[in-house]
Amino acid sequence: MSENNRLRDVFDAIADPTRRRLIRLLAEAEEVPLHDLTAQFEIGRTAVSKHLTILKKAGLVLDRKVGKETRFRLNATPLKEVQDWVAYYSDFWMKNMQRLNQLLEEEEE
Repeated sequence: MSENNRLRDVFDAIADPTRRRLIRLLAEAEEVPLHDLTAQFEIGRTAVSKHLTILKKAGLVLDRKVGKETRFRLNATPLKEVQDWVAYYSDFWMKNMQRLNQLLEEEEE
């Protein structure tokens, strides 16, 4: 998978509120069985599984079988790229606000 596709997948994956909530739940625990995750939502097991599959394809979730049970855990590494992207624009806006403040101060003088 190319870098751009992987980034797009991560951004696509976190765009959905249900998937963001799944990420939060997984961040709060070392590993969570599917039935425990499903119990946190008003949607069915199949829908939760579909969301987890999207997160897994984006590299955000890892799973393992323990008997008949599937357990999930967060792989937060891809979120670093989202953090870097947000940090770039945070810096961009901070610099623009500093320039605006400078212009306003110059006009006051």
